[in-house]
Amino acid sequence: MIHIANKATLLAAVAAFLGGCASTYYNAWEKAGIHKRDILVSRVENTRDSQQDAQEEFKDALEQFGSIVALQNTDLKQAYDKLSTEYEDSEAAAQEVTDRINSVAAVAEALFKEWSQEIEQYTNAEFKRSSSNQLRATRTRYDGMLATMRRSEASMQPVLATFRDNVLFLKHNLNAQAIGSLKGEFASLQDDIAILIREMNRSIAESDQFIAELRSNQA
Repeated sequence: MIHIANKATLLAAVAAFLGGCASTYYNAWEKAGIHKRDILVSRVENTRDSQQDAQEEFKDALEQFGSIVALQNTDLKQAYDKLSTEYEDSEAAAQEVTDRINSVAAVAEALFKEWSQEIEQYTNAEFKRSSSNQLRATRTRYDGMLATMRRSEASMQPVLATFRDNVLFLKHNLNAQAIGSLKGEFASLQDDIAILIREMNRSIAESDQFIAELRSNQA
C-alpha cells in the first residue's frame, strides 16, 4: 500500500487550496496514486493511534488525581494547577479521537459512494454481483467498526465530566475541605476510566481487524 505520509509535502499546498471541497480533494490524491481506500486505512490507523494516546492521557490524569487526593497537606493552588492541566490534556486527547473518527467517516462515505456508482458501470452481470456482495460485506464490517469507535468516543465523556467538575470544585473552593471531598470521587473516576479503556481496546481491535481485511482484499 502507498503510504500517504510520503506524499504529504507534495500535496500540502493543493490540500490547503482545495479547502472544504471533498470530491476535489480526493481527486487530487487519486492523481498522486493514492486512492480512497488508502486514505481510509490511513485514517483508521490514525484513529487507533489517537485512541491509544487518549488512553495514556486518561491514565496519567487518573494517576495525578490519585496523588493529589492521597496527600494530607497538599498545596491547593499547585493541586488545582496540576489537575487542571491534566484535564486540558485529556480533553484535547478526546477531541483528537473525535476528529479522527469523523475523518474516517468522511472518507468511508466517499469511498462507498464511489464504489456504488462504479458498480452500475458493469456490463458483466457476474462481476457486478460479486462487487456488490463485496461492497455489502465491507460496509457491514465498517459499520461495526465505526459503531465501536463511537462507543469508545462516548465513554470518554463521563470521565471528562467528572474531571471538569472536580477541577471547577477545586477552583471555587481552594481549601482543605475541598481536597477531602474529592476522595469520594476517585473510586468513581477509576471505574469510569476502566470502562473507557475497555471500550477503546475493543475499538482498537476492531480497527486492526478492519485494516487487515481491507489489505487482504487488495492483495
